[in-house]
Amino acid sequence: MTTGELGAYEDRLLRRIPWEIAGLAAVLALAAVPLFDAPTGLFFFGGGLLSALGFAWLRQSLTRFLAKGARGARRSGVALYVLRLVLICAIFWLIILLYPEKLLAFGAGFSTVVPVSLAEAVHGLLQLRQWKA
Repeated sequence: MTTGELGAYEDRLLRRIPWEIAGLAAVLALAAVPLFDAPTGLFFFGGGLLSALGFAWLRQSLTRFLAKGARGARRSGVALYVLRLVLICAIFWLIILLYPEKLLAFGAGFSTVVPVSLAEAVHGLLQLRQWKA
């Protein structure tokens, strides 16, 4: 793979991941409805959507911050991570306060980024092996 092809592949991959996170969260939320109840499914899906939106926001923000110089990128990056962490903690805190019994469903939906990332990593490794052969 040439450098241009690799950059295009990475860009497509980073644009695709939020959609995959939301899709997996939707499928798992639909499966949670008959097993538990509709609010549990909604919280599961809400957690997945927040994770997908957070991933997309982080990608967009980091791309913009890295276009600045090294010093500006560090400051902006740290501020971005702190803001992101505060927002995520605030959302979890609100759910704990208002719907403590649904926290695990929301957390499970929020964690759908893990299997999606793992699947993309395996897919990337298989693509790498295919290009080497």
